[in-house]
Parts: sequence; structure tokens; C-alpha cells
Amino acid sequence: MLRQQDVGHRIVVRRIVGIREGRPLFSDALGELVELSETHLTLATAQGQLRVPVAQVHRAKRVPPTRRPTAAAVVALERAADEAWPAPTRGRLGDWLLRSAEGWTGRANSALPIGDPDRPLAAAVDAVERWYAELGQPALINTPLPLAAPVGAELDARGWSTRPPTLVQIAPLPLLTSTPGSGPAGGQGSAVVELATAPSDEWLAIAAGRKGGLPDAARHVLTAVDQVRFAHVYADNALVAVGRGTVTGQGRWLGLSLVEVLPTARRQGLARRVIHELASWGAAGGATHAFLQVEQRNAAAVALYQRLGLVTHHTYLTRVAPS
Repeated sequence: MLRQQDVGHRIVVRRIVGIREGRPLFSDALGELVELSETHLTLATAQGQLRVPVAQVHRAKRVPPTRRPTAAAVVALERAADEAWPAPTRGRLGDWLLRSAEGWTGRANSALPIGDPDRPLAAAVDAVERWYAELGQPALINTPLPLAAPVGAELDARGWSTRPPTLVQIAPLPLLTSTPGSGPAGGQGSAVVELATAPSDEWLAIAAGRKGGLPDAARHVLTAVDQVRFAHVYADNALVAVGRGTVTGQGRWLGLSLVEVLPTARRQGLARRVIHELASWGAAGGATHAFLQVEQRNAAAVALYQRLGLVTHHTYLTRVAPS
């Protein structure tokens, strides 16, 4: 049988779903084990979350993880993520993207080295350094792994430092729309979620608190997307949680960002509620999958997303030029 160390891994479960002529009927389910208790196990499957009583489990075992995404899949998702977080100042080196937003967030102030830079690698890195120097900013490059491993090797040779890894996580939208989760009485049940096409001043204040200020460029990053919604969660007429959703990547990808719950309202299922509402909006607009980006060291957020069934598609490192 399964053990707690199997949580977070891909498993297959054969369960008893009925009896016919005195013989049990079985059904198999494949997905990521997100919860295991003495009475139930919960699977994140492509069709949504499946909660199975342990008494119905005939057999269960861990199976190998899915294959690594192709280079084309990584490029497509990185481009969708760029569309969802658009820097106001932009440049190109062949297929590489150069981005600046007055220093607000690493994503909007880094080069994205995917595709052909139209010049030798060393010359491309030189051009990146010059572009950011002209803006008076430190040069940053986000290197999706393993796609940009050759770029990483060049940066290693130049003495570029590395910030903590960021996980790019994904899930099919049915998994996130199947249930909003649950919280204690008086918690999320009494909260009201509103999705708006623009953020309120209160919403922006929470975002500024999380990201360390909000320059003019930040407002462009947050709002300059054709399909965008800002989740506002109110309890007793006070804003207690926020989130942002975008649909990009030719309408396929719902991007989730800035999901934040105020300290006084945490552990009430509000983050789940925000994600559920934004996922429902994205699905209604034709999106099929969700993605988000989270630092690997943010253990609480990674654990929440694991319970919701998100899995890591790929990882990227933000590289910083020597000062």
C-alpha cells in the first residue's frame, strides 16, 4: 500500500466501484497523490480531483513520472508567461526577448533566451549586458532548464550569480474548477469573491506590499493584457485576499499570479477560493490549462499548489551579472 512519502508522486489506483454477479467491478485511476489519510486518498487526475475511500482501494502503487516536456512545449509556455506579465520596455536579439519594467520583479526585468539570438552566444550575452547598462539596470537573464543550459554555462564562465530556482507549475483546468475547497465555519463560506477587469486601489496596495512598491511600469505589467481578471475577496466588507488571472498563449493558458491572503484571514481556504474562481473564469473563456510560477523555497505555497494538483512543468534560474 501507499505511504506518506508517496504524496506528491504519480500513482495508479485500482478501486472497487461495484459488484456484479457476486464479483467486484474495478476501475483504474492515474494521477498525482495529493493527500493520504487513514480513511481516504486524493488523486489529482486529468479530469479533476478524485477522493477514494481506502476501503475501496484494491491495489495502489507508485508509477514513473511523466516524460520531460519537449523544448517546443517549454518555449510555448515561456512565451505565454511573457504575454501574461508584459514589460513596458522591450527589445529583441533574434528570438531572445529583452524586458524592463523599472526594476519591478525579476520576470519583467530579465532577458529570456529562447530560440536563436541571431549571433554567437558570447556576442548575445554581450548585447544583453549593453542593453541593460543603457537603461541603468543590472543585467538579468532567466534561463529555463534544461532548454537554456548552454546559456547557463556561458554565464557560469563569466561569473554570473544565481537566484533561487523558480518552479513553473501547471494543471489541467478541470482539476482546479472541480471544487473550491473548504474552510472553517465563518471563514471562506462567508467571504465574497468578485472578479474585476481592473484592480481596486486596495488590491494595488496589497500587491505593492508583497512586491515592494508599485512604480508606473508595474501598472502596465498588471493590466496590459487583453484577457485579465483581478480577484477581490471580501469578508465583513474588508478586502482580505487577492489574485490575478490572465489568458494568453493563443487562449490555452490561464496564468495565475499574485495570489495573496492577508495574515488575519489565512488558513480559511481563501487562496483555494481565489484559484477556483479564476480557473472557472479561464475555463469559461476557452483556456484548458493553468500555470503559475513559484520560488522553490516558498514551502507553504508549493505545498498548497501540490494539494491542488499542480505539478512542475520545468524550472528556471534567474542569473545576475557581476556588479
